[in-house]
Amino acid sequence: MRLLSRAVAAGVTAGLAVLAYTAGAPRDTETAGVRTVAGEAPGYAVEDFAYPQADKILQERGILLKRGDGHIVLADCGPAGLLEVWARSQDRICFRVTGNEGYLSLEVPAVYAVKGNAYQTEVSMTVDNEEKTFEVDENAWTPVGESADPDGRQHMLVEIVTTK
Repeated sequence: MRLLSRAVAAGVTAGLAVLAYTAGAPRDTETAGVRTVAGEAPGYAVEDFAYPQADKILQERGILLKRGDGHIVLADCGPAGLLEVWARSQDRICFRVTGNEGYLSLEVPAVYAVKGNAYQTEVSMTVDNEEKTFEVDENAWTPVGESADPDGRQHMLVEIVTTK
C-alpha cells in the first residue's frame, strides 16, 4: 500500500511539473489565439505646442494662432488685466496671461497699438520682410506697428512674449 501511495504521489508530482512546464512554454500565437499587444500600445505623447482649436478660431475670428506655451490665451475682452491688441483688420483682440512667463506665436495683420497688463511684454512684428520688436508699457497703451513707423506701413503681429 505504501508503495502504491508513493507511486501515485510521484506520478501526480511529475504530472504537475509537466503541466507547469507546458503552461509556461512558448506557443504558436496564431493557433493559440494569443496576440502581442506591445505593438498596439499608444505612441509617445509629444507636445507640439500647437494652439488648440486654431482652425476654428481662424475661421470664426480671422486670427491665426500658431503655437504657445499655454500661458497666453485668447480671451473675451472686458475684464481688467488683459493684454489688448488693436488692429485695423480686427476688433480689439484680448489675451489672458498666466504664470511667470508666456509665449505665443500668431499672425494678426495691421496691428497699431497694444495695451499692456501687469506683465513685461514684448511683441515682434514683421513689415516688408523685416522684423521689429516693441516693448509694451505695463498697464498702458503703447504705439506699435504702423503708429510707431515713420512711413506708416502696416505691420503683422507674429509673436508675444511676457514675463512677470
